Amino acid sequence: MSSARIIRVNELLKREIAVDIPRLFANSNFDTGAVTVTGVKTAPDLHDATVLVSIFGHEEERTKMMRFLNSHRKEIQARMSKNVILKYTPRLHFKFDDSIESGDRVLGILSQLVIPDDEATEDTPDA
Repeated sequence: MSSARIIRVNELLKREIAVDIPRLFANSNFDTGAVTVTGVKTAPDLHDATVLVSIFGHEEERTKMMRFLNSHRKEIQARMSKNVILKYTPRLHFKFDDSIESGDRVLGILSQLVIPDDEATEDTPDA
Protein backbone atom coordinates (compact mmCIF):
# COMPACT_ATOMS: atom_id res chain seq x y z
CA MET A 1 0.00 0.00 0.00
CA SER A 2 1.36 3.42 -0.87
CA SER A 3 2.59 5.67 1.90
CA ALA A 4 0.27 8.48 0.77
CA ARG A 5 -2.73 6.20 1.25
CA ILE A 6 -1.53 5.10 4.70
CA ILE A 7 -1.16 8.76 5.69
CA ARG A 8 -4.74 9.48 4.57
CA VAL A 9 -6.03 6.39 6.41
CA ASN A 10 -4.15 7.43 9.57
CA GLU A 11 -5.67 10.91 9.47
CA LEU A 12 -9.15 9.55 8.81
CA LEU A 13 -8.90 7.09 11.71
CA LYS A 14 -7.48 9.78 13.99
CA ARG A 15 -10.37 12.13 13.25
CA GLU A 16 -13.00 9.41 13.62
CA ILE A 17 -11.61 7.98 16.88
CA ALA A 18 -11.30 11.48 18.35
CA VAL A 19 -15.02 12.01 17.68
CA ASP A 20 -16.09 8.52 18.81
CA ILE A 21 -14.45 8.52 22.26
CA PRO A 22 -16.56 11.41 23.65
CA ARG A 23 -19.72 10.01 22.03
CA LEU A 24 -19.25 6.55 23.51
CA PHE A 25 -18.18 7.52 27.01
CA ALA A 26 -19.97 10.82 27.63
CA ASN A 27 -22.30 9.32 30.23
CA SER A 28 -19.58 7.38 32.06
CA ASN A 29 -17.21 8.58 34.77
CA PHE A 30 -14.37 8.61 32.19
CA ASP A 31 -13.07 12.16 31.61
CA THR A 32 -13.25 12.37 27.82
CA GLY A 33 -12.26 16.04 27.85
CA ALA A 34 -8.78 15.16 29.07
CA VAL A 35 -8.12 12.74 26.20
CA THR A 36 -6.62 13.91 22.91
CA VAL A 37 -5.91 11.59 20.02
CA THR A 38 -2.53 12.83 18.76
CA GLY A 39 -1.95 10.31 16.01
CA VAL A 40 -2.62 6.91 14.49
CA LYS A 41 -0.02 4.55 13.04
CA THR A 42 -1.67 1.93 10.86
CA ALA A 43 0.18 -1.19 9.74
CA PRO A 44 0.61 -1.47 5.95
CA ASP A 45 -1.77 -4.46 5.86
CA LEU A 46 -4.48 -2.45 7.75
CA HIS A 47 -4.89 -5.22 10.34
CA ASP A 48 -3.55 -3.24 13.31
CA ALA A 49 -3.40 0.41 14.28
CA THR A 50 -1.66 2.07 17.20
CA VAL A 51 -3.62 5.05 18.51
CA LEU A 52 -1.44 7.65 20.24
CA VAL A 53 -3.31 9.34 23.07
CA SER A 54 -2.36 12.30 25.23
CA ILE A 55 -4.05 12.76 28.61
CA PHE A 56 -4.06 16.27 30.06
CA GLY A 57 -3.80 16.35 33.84
CA HIS A 58 -4.79 13.17 35.68
CA GLU A 59 -1.13 12.22 36.27
CA GLU A 60 -2.12 9.66 38.92
CA GLU A 61 -4.90 8.15 36.82
CA ARG A 62 -3.19 7.87 33.42
CA THR A 63 -2.50 4.15 33.60
CA LYS A 64 -6.08 3.52 34.69
CA MET A 65 -7.40 5.67 31.84
CA MET A 66 -5.18 3.86 29.31
CA ARG A 67 -6.41 0.51 30.63
CA PHE A 68 -9.98 1.78 30.24
CA LEU A 69 -9.38 2.74 26.59
CA ASN A 70 -7.67 -0.57 25.79
CA SER A 71 -10.42 -2.57 27.49
CA HIS A 72 -13.11 -0.71 25.49
CA ARG A 73 -11.25 -0.80 22.18
CA LYS A 74 -13.76 -3.19 20.61
CA GLU A 75 -16.56 -0.70 21.20
CA ILE A 76 -14.48 2.06 19.63
CA GLN A 77 -13.57 -0.23 16.70
CA ALA A 78 -17.22 -1.13 16.12
CA ARG A 79 -18.28 2.52 16.15
CA MET A 80 -15.40 3.48 13.88
CA SER A 81 -16.15 0.69 11.38
CA LYS A 82 -19.68 2.06 10.85
CA ASN A 83 -18.32 5.39 9.64
CA VAL A 84 -15.04 4.36 8.01
CA ILE A 85 -15.25 1.82 5.22
CA LEU A 86 -11.98 -0.06 4.75
CA LYS A 87 -11.19 -3.51 3.45
CA TYR A 88 -10.16 -4.48 7.00
CA THR A 89 -11.13 -2.78 10.23
CA PRO A 90 -7.86 -2.45 12.10
CA ARG A 91 -7.51 -3.73 15.67
CA LEU A 92 -6.85 -0.68 17.81
CA HIS A 93 -4.07 -0.54 20.38
CA PHE A 94 -3.94 2.58 22.56
CA LYS A 95 -0.56 3.94 23.60
CA PHE A 96 0.22 6.96 25.79
CA ASP A 97 1.87 9.89 23.97
CA ASP A 98 3.69 12.45 26.09
CA SER A 99 4.81 14.71 23.20
CA ILE A 100 2.29 17.47 24.00
CA GLU A 101 3.30 17.42 27.65
CA SER A 102 7.00 17.60 26.70
CA GLY A 103 6.34 20.51 24.34
CA ASP A 104 4.38 22.29 27.06
CA ARG A 105 7.29 21.83 29.47
CA VAL A 106 9.76 23.26 26.91
CA LEU A 107 7.52 26.27 26.27
CA GLY A 108 7.26 26.86 30.03
CA ILE A 109 11.03 26.83 30.37
CA LEU A 110 11.44 29.21 27.41
CA SER A 111 8.91 31.64 28.86
CA GLN A 112 10.88 31.79 32.12
CA LEU A 113 14.16 32.69 30.41
CA VAL A 114 15.29 36.27 30.84
CA ILE A 115 16.90 37.55 27.66
CA PRO A 116 18.96 40.70 28.24
CA ASP A 117 18.44 43.62 25.89
CA ASP A 118 21.25 44.23 23.45
CA GLU A 119 23.05 47.35 24.79
CA ALA A 120 24.71 48.02 21.45
CA THR A 121 21.40 48.96 19.84
CA GLU A 122 20.78 51.64 22.47
CA ASP A 123 24.11 53.42 21.81
CA THR A 124 23.71 53.75 18.04
CA PRO A 125 22.13 56.99 16.80
CA ASP A 126 18.99 56.84 14.70
CA ALA A 127 19.69 57.11 11.00
